[in-house]
Amino acid sequence: MSAYHFVAINREGQEQKGVLEAESEKHARQLLRDRSLIPVKVKSVDTKKSSVNSSAFSSITKSRGLSSKDLALITRQLATLLSAGLPVEEALGAVAEQTEKARIKGLILAVRSKVVEGHALASAMREHPQAFSSLYAATVAAGEKTGHLDKVLERLAEYTEQQWQMRQKLRTALIYPCMIVLVAIGIVGFLLEYVVPKMIAVYANLKQTLPWMTEVLISISHYLRDYGLYTLLTILLIVFIIYRAIKSSDRLREKYHLFLLRLPLIGYSIRTANTARFSRTLSILSAAGVPIIEAMTISAQLMTMIPMRKAVTEAVHRVGEGASIHLALKQTGYFSPMSIHMMASGEASGQLENMLERVAKNQEDDISRLIEVGLALFEPAVILLMGAVVLFIVLAVLLPIFNLNDFTS
Repeated sequence: MSAYHFVAINREGQEQKGVLEAESEKHARQLLRDRSLIPVKVKSVDTKKSSVNSSAFSSITKSRGLSSKDLALITRQLATLLSAGLPVEEALGAVAEQTEKARIKGLILAVRSKVVEGHALASAMREHPQAFSSLYAATVAAGEKTGHLDKVLERLAEYTEQQWQMRQKLRTALIYPCMIVLVAIGIVGFLLEYVVPKMIAVYANLKQTLPWMTEVLISISHYLRDYGLYTLLTILLIVFIIYRAIKSSDRLREKYHLFLLRLPLIGYSIRTANTARFSRTLSILSAAGVPIIEAMTISAQLMTMIPMRKAVTEAVHRVGEGASIHLALKQTGYFSPMSIHMMASGEASGQLENMLERVAKNQEDDISRLIEVGLALFEPAVILLMGAVVLFIVLAVLLPIFNLNDFTS
């Protein structure tokens, strides 16, 4: 059986959308009629076999990825059901019934239909790379081979939940600083748009030399009024051109990544985040029974920085030639001495998976501390900067008045 998206009309004339399982499109239409629904559109969830041109229908058939939250929830539910002894196809069906999102339900049913046909779960997931990454599919495949799929899914659930919690923590922490910046920009914009022009009109009739701060403020106000929009559009256009150039050229993107890695604080943060991702992924894959060369190759591909990815790929080749893992990674220059020593200890004691997990946790803790410290410093810095800007505007407005009073007295 396969999964089908449908759009149908009920007895009240209302449109309904959803997902159902059927042996064919004709069977799906018959099932809808049995439910007293008039089928309008019925298309297979399998995007390789269906081509939909209707804009009203493409929104639910479009193959999109899963969010970290949705993926973590699905993985946790699958692990729980498999631990309870349910077969894979029944567990997938139960998870599909549990979800209320038609897109996710259709995705799970599409995977289930492949499993029912005899495909392995990992093979079915690989047909939806937007939803299930290479790490996810490779780990599931290893779990199937070793017969510990439930335990592997539990580790994957923990990994995806940690990633989601980290993103949520960062987004929550950024709300207050962003609000401060927006309010400050609004205040400065109000002063420059309404207060300064009126000030200019008042000072135009004064036959006295204005203070330099006032002259600068008037010049800024004139420039923003005459060329502000053009300047903003030009900046946005330049940023867009640079972004498209970097995105379309691997050579430029590699140079850009190399530039970021060389920055003092940003480079350290990026290296730490990628080291944590590599170590966590390698730990999961190794514990699942994936061969070390294949595990390192998959882990390297998940690194976001091209120079680091290339360096680790070269390290994988050295490991394949007989070098130890920690020495090969040490030669890349991107892993901290503490991480290298912990990996060496893991190799010597035969507990590489546990040490890699500790490395990942240490690096993730470092990232959390960097974020906390950065935000703690960012908030007062923004307040001081915007306070200085507002003070400059206020002084530029009031100084001519003070000078006028001194002149008349």
